[in-house]
This record gives sequence, C-alpha cells and structure tokens, in this order.
Amino acid sequence: MSNRTIGLSDEVYAYLLEHSLREPELLRRLRDETARATEMPNMQIAPEQGQFMALLVQLLGVRRAIEIGTFTGYSSLAVMMALPADARMVCCDVSKEFTDIARRYWSEAGVADRIELRLGPALGTMDELIARGGAGSFDFAFIDADKENYDGYYERALLLLRGGGLIAIDNVLWSGSVADRSNREASTEAIRRINRKVAADRRVSISMVPIGDGLTLARKLP
Repeated sequence: MSNRTIGLSDEVYAYLLEHSLREPELLRRLRDETARATEMPNMQIAPEQGQFMALLVQLLGVRRAIEIGTFTGYSSLAVMMALPADARMVCCDVSKEFTDIARRYWSEAGVADRIELRLGPALGTMDELIARGGAGSFDFAFIDADKENYDGYYERALLLLRGGGLIAIDNVLWSGSVADRSNREASTEAIRRINRKVAADRRVSISMVPIGDGLTLARKLP
C-alpha cells in the first residue's frame, strides 16, 4: 500500500507536488493528525489524488456522492470542499474512532450538515439505499474499503449511479503487488479480480490512472 504516486523518483514526485498541489491548510492538518493519531496513515489517499478527485467532481457537476470507506475523512473532505452548497454525500464506514476525526474536520470546513455518515457494513447501507428508491440517484461513488468486498461495492455502486455517473476505485495497483505473480494474498487477489472485471465490463468506460496507489475511473454508460 502507498499514499503517494508509484513509479516516480523522489525528485520527480517532489516536482509534481511543487508545480501542481494546492492542498488547503485544513486538509494538510488532517493528514498530519492522521499520521500522528493512527497506526495506518497509508490508508489515507495521497494529497494529489484528493486534488484530482476534487477536480473530477467539479467537472462532473456532482450533487450527490457516496463514499465506501471514509477512515479519517480526507477524501470526503477534499470532495465536499470542491462542491457547491446543494451537494450531499453519504459516507460508509465501520469505525467510530476514525470517523470521529473526520467529523471534526467536516465541522470545521462547514460541510458536516451535508454529509450523512452511516456506521456499519457498507453493503448493507448500499442495499438499504437501493431498496428505498436510491437507484440512479447518485453522480459519484468512491470505493476505498476492504478489498474482498470490492466486487459487491462495485455492483451496488453501478445500481446507485445515474447514467454518466462515475465510480472511482482506489488501490487498484496495490503498491505494485497486483503484478507480482508470487503474491497470493487475499486482498491482492481480490483487487486482481475487480481489475479484470472492470476492464471487461461493457457497462462502463474506464481508465486506470497511476496516481496514489492506482485509481480506476469507471463511467456508467447512459
């Protein structure tokens, strides 16, 4: 796992950040606190990925988003800070400890009232949204949770998205482990399966982007 773009030398990576990154001070503080307060700072997306996702949702005109795997809230905050006041997001996670950090930063940014946090297994939350008529009502979905359930998250996200909506799937390069044939860990195999599936899925147009730990963009065809 990596929280920086793979395949770049340190010098080139530093150049990329210097000439592209416009990380708000609030997001930087959240990154710093996550590094201090958790034993898993690499679960947080890279700042350049957060900025990239913010640009994507602005281009798409997103008004309703869902996030699968919130952790301490960096990705949700980056997205919501980029969207207008009428945008809403549903965040799914199982950890109150980590999402309590997220809530503090959402409040400081003034977006807490526009984010609905659902604590519990995300598959159940997504099934409930679908059962209550939510199919086709979302513009954007970000998947960044337990890898073994990626397929289930992906299928439900497709149901929840409108035609033309976008799914962003994180960790699809898995620090390069997906290309290591000797690596048979369950999470690695799960990522390989979703990568193969999405690559062959004619319901979407796709691009795998080598940013952060690898990000697949899958646009639901109308």
